[in-house]
Amino acid sequence: MKKTERNKAREVAVALAYRSGRTAPQVVAKGRGLIAETIISEARAHGIYVHESPELVSLLMQVDLDQYIPPQLYRAVAELLAWLYKMETRMETKMEISALPRAD
Repeated sequence: MKKTERNKAREVAVALAYRSGRTAPQVVAKGRGLIAETIISEARAHGIYVHESPELVSLLMQVDLDQYIPPQLYRAVAELLAWLYKMETRMETKMEISALPRAD
């Protein structure tokens, strides 16, 4: 096996979803190898941010599918979501500004 193929085989991914009114984010997809590649590929194809944190993914892999994340992970996930929200807000602002007509 090539090195890149070996790394892909060890790739791990977890997808979270947070719905308004719910108590916490849920694990909606998780897997290794080809499943992980598919999760990451689908996320990127739909414009969903993919964050790489082996430590957090390792902890989230222990959560059963369709279960809420445990309270011990609230802070880490909340910080990640807050950072992501800021990034998305900045990108939207840049897009709005770039959509304005230029004063040439």
